[in-house]
Amino acid sequence: MSKVLVPLANGFEEIEAINIIDVLRRGDIEVLVASLDEKSVVEGAHKVRVLADMAISDVDVKTLDMIVLPGGWGGTVAMLDDVNIQRILKEMDKDGKNIGAICAAPLVLHQAGVLKHNYTCYPTIEEQIREDGFSEKEMVVEDGNVMTSRGPATAICFGLQIVKKLKGEKKSLEVKSALLADLCK
Repeated sequence: MSKVLVPLANGFEEIEAINIIDVLRRGDIEVLVASLDEKSVVEGAHKVRVLADMAISDVDVKTLDMIVLPGGWGGTVAMLDDVNIQRILKEMDKDGKNIGAICAAPLVLHQAGVLKHNYTCYPTIEEQIREDGFSEKEMVVEDGNVMTSRGPATAICFGLQIVKKLKGEKKSLEVKSALLADLCK
């Protein structure tokens, strides 16, 4: 079974995190939700609380197939400076493992030096990244082992693209059909 890490920091974007976790689990992907500290409850940008499975410091990177960072400005800022997140991203990229980020979180990939040339993100975040290759039209952009997406409204499409990458097109289409997600490519 594929295993994906979704780290959460206070101020994460709830729509992105919950939709991604839900879509991946529907796609028969094991999802580990990790908090940046030892607290098991993480509070989102809109005061929704989520119970983490573990602390980020307890994650065994060798067992992971992918890491996916939800956005939300508070969560993104926390991940920018988190030594564990930065280490995991660099290690996974070095090993050619899959990396994903949505909304403001591609900024974290940029900070770690793992963001590839082609990417998308929440409008105005590209101004902080300051790299060519930004797409404002695509809901999901893949470049090598890195997948990025725009924001809350694209979270289901992003999750489905991850399912497709890890479990294949058939499984992705099954989940898409069950979600009535015809708007996603």
